[in-house]
Amino acid sequence: MTESMVNLAGVTKSYGPVAALAGVDLDVARGELLAVLGPSGCGKTTLLRCLAGFERVDSGVVTVAGQRLAGDRVHVPPHRRRVAVVPQDGALFPHLSVADNVGYGLDRAARRGGRVEEVLALVGLDGYGGRMPHQLSGGQQQRVAVARALAPRPPLVLLDEPFSALDAQLRAELRVDVRRALHADGATAVLVTHDQGEALSMADAVAVMHAGRIVQCGTPAEVYRNPADPWVAGFVGDAVLLPATVDADVAVTPLGRLPLRGPAAGGIATVLIRPEQLRLAPTGGSAATVVRQDFHGHDALTTLRLADGTVLTARTLDEGVALPAGAQVGVTVRGPVRAYAEPA
Repeated sequence: MTESMVNLAGVTKSYGPVAALAGVDLDVARGELLAVLGPSGCGKTTLLRCLAGFERVDSGVVTVAGQRLAGDRVHVPPHRRRVAVVPQDGALFPHLSVADNVGYGLDRAARRGGRVEEVLALVGLDGYGGRMPHQLSGGQQQRVAVARALAPRPPLVLLDEPFSALDAQLRAELRVDVRRALHADGATAVLVTHDQGEALSMADAVAVMHAGRIVQCGTPAEVYRNPADPWVAGFVGDAVLLPATVDADVAVTPLGRLPLRGPAAGGIATVLIRPEQLRLAPTGGSAATVVRQDFHGHDALTTLRLADGTVLTARTLDEGVALPAGAQVGVTVRGPVRAYAEPA
């Protein structure tokens, strides 16, 4: 059984009449990188601030490394929690060198023991200790911020959308390197983000938040392939949601009879199809008219309209053949689909 490093039980936090956290339960395993994913205003930043100690919880319990940090009249202040925070802008001390920034929270023995050089090497900045922050690029400054967080070996590292100010290519590179550094150091980390690609590509587990609650938690593959409800399906990746009637292990949809993934109650339902499951061909399948095609380099998104007016989007690999608006194609579905029973 995996050991839990972080546990939240029934955590609530309100600002006046607004419930930012409405009973959050969460476990983070030792050495795990968990991404808390959700839209703006869902409560993910408040959750991070409660973990860091910047906010007092209204109720519930927060435990890190076996120590109760909040709840039942307990509130351990931020400077005594040994929880490291990597903010969006890095927040380096401009008057200190890279090495001094990283070693700021270390005692003399740790600084002399080579810990600064060790964590700089982990984040790909070996030999950069003598530079000043203004001599670094934005991506390098964020690497220093991660190294500074790792240096004292805290029980928990919190990453608050640390790549949001960087360009797309640099974000992709930094995600890979930061993930590798965290795992190499055995760190337990919580990443707060609104970027689905970031969460799915970096994290060992993803907790999806909506309206102050965690509505699903699982591996990236589980959350993407088997979302808990249609809202999660539409938020985590692109989704085609179609009305259906469930008959045993088949969903009857505007695209025909489709096999189901997992059990589903009979009756009226909504089915989830990922755009990459849709296959287009000159003939066969359900007849559709191309509304438009958006080219993205490695693939293309094609918006289609079925004969009954249903609109859906297919993701296809770029094969050098553009489909003009008005073109007629056949649509088939590859693999099983997920069904969600309509509420009574």
